[in-house]
Amino acid sequence: MTVRIVVVSHSDKIAEGAVELAAQMAPDVLMVPAGGTSDGRIGTSLEKVMAALDEAAGGDGVVVLTDLGSAVMTAESALEFADGPATVLLADAPVVEGLVAAAVAAQGGASVHDVRRAAEAAHGGPKDEHAGTIAAGGQRAPDATGDFELINLAGMHARPAAKIAGGLSGMDVMVTVNGVDGASMTGLMTLGAGKGSVLHVEASGPDAERAVEYVGGLVRTGFGEP
Repeated sequence: MTVRIVVVSHSDKIAEGAVELAAQMAPDVLMVPAGGTSDGRIGTSLEKVMAALDEAAGGDGVVVLTDLGSAVMTAESALEFADGPATVLLADAPVVEGLVAAAVAAQGGASVHDVRRAAEAAHGGPKDEHAGTIAAGGQRAPDATGDFELINLAGMHARPAAKIAGGLSGMDVMVTVNGVDGASMTGLMTLGAGKGSVLHVEASGPDAERAVEYVGGLVRTGFGEP
């Protein structure tokens, strides 16, 4: 079993579209949209969210993502009535990028807490609690580094960015890839790195070696793409 995800939006189309996008990168993860009102209007519905939580029950926990204001309140109300022993966590994350990162983490077997962490890391910003060690000249040296050449035809597009960001978000580490936050899907996509580009990875923290090897492994296998 894997962690399951519920998406609460004011728009049924937004919720369904976000789930459709994330499913391309995490086909084995159950994601349930709960958008709009019960009569098809823009808004949120406590009944729809509760039904989505019921549908998502039975896995290794549930992470809930929301879009705006009242969607958060509706989700919180639904959580109060949630049945069953499964852990249900509300993530403070952007719906689309957060969902993709969470789904990739869940696809990889991450715990419900790590899936929520992956979603919330989509806000961007490095985890500065891991600063590395002081090197000559006063600069902080990373604990591990690596250089990896992209071999997949499409280079750094949404799916590779999501796989990198989703995996790194669940680790105790601060990572930069060519200077951008490795746990930010958006940041990675802004690199515009095509086939043949070299990704320079720097990592600091307890999982530094693991993180560099994780990125290197993805790149060496072409992210499972041609």
